[in-house]
Formats: sequence, structure tokens, C-alpha cells
Amino acid sequence: MRAACTYTDRVYSAAARVEAALGLLLRRSTRAHLYDDLVSDLGGVDETTYPVLSGIARMEPVSSTRLADEIGIDRTATTRYAARLEKAGLVAREPDPGDARSTLLRLTDEGRAAIDSARRRLVDRLDEIVAEWTPLEAELFATVLEHLVAKLRPES
Repeated sequence: MRAACTYTDRVYSAAARVEAALGLLLRRSTRAHLYDDLVSDLGGVDETTYPVLSGIARMEPVSSTRLADEIGIDRTATTRYAARLEKAGLVAREPDPGDARSTLLRLTDEGRAAIDSARRRLVDRLDEIVAEWTPLEAELFATVLEHLVAKLRPES
């Protein structure tokens, strides 16, 4: 009879290594450092407002409630950060045609330019990292990461 596999036995498995790497990647301090680099000279955007701006760009037009659920920041903070982005001219509110009590958030032209700039910086940073890899390693990593994300998404 085979003994049950314990967590300690699995510490060096591929899945355990992925879990550890994801844990580091998803830590608030890692994200904050990354966001700081992406928005260092973008007016009106900082490490706290970047996830809101990025979320609006991916989902617009979107309500604060739906956005908060998607980006994992509570609705009150999401609304506060969206107001800061609106004051900076990066986000606009429009009436929600499906709910007269609600508004939807969308990017302004300035907001779109800001998010495009931040995403270009991220791609440039990732290009620097994968430039140290072989083309095959870079393509394999991208493919495997896409598969992992697809499996981890709630709708999968």
C-alpha cells in the first residue's frame, strides 16, 4: 500500500514551484514595484490607481461595482481611485443605460494614451527579460503561461 503524499514531499514538484512563483508574483509589494515602474512619469496615475485604469481599459464601459469585483479592490476604494483618475482627466463617467442610478466608467483619450504608454513599458520590460532566453524558451513560456491563465480563470 502506497503512503499518502504530503505537502512536504511535494515541495519540489513542478506544481509547488509554480505555486511559489505565483505567490511571489502576486504579492502586493511585487505588484506595487512593477506598477511604480510602469507609471513613473504618467500624470495622475500611481501604483494604487493603475489597476483601476488598467481594469477600465480592459472592460469599458464598466460600473465601479463590476470593476471592483474584477480587479480585487473593494468598491469604495475603486470608486475613490476612479474619482482621482477622473479628476486627472483620464477617466470619464457616463450614465448607465441599464440602471438610471448608476454610472459607467470609460477612458478618455488621455487615459487611453496613459494606459498604452504603461503597457508599452511593460512589454519593453518583458522583452528585456526574455531577450536572455532562447526564442524557443520565450515562445514556450508564453504558451504555457496562456494555458495556465486560461485554466485558472473563473469562466474556465
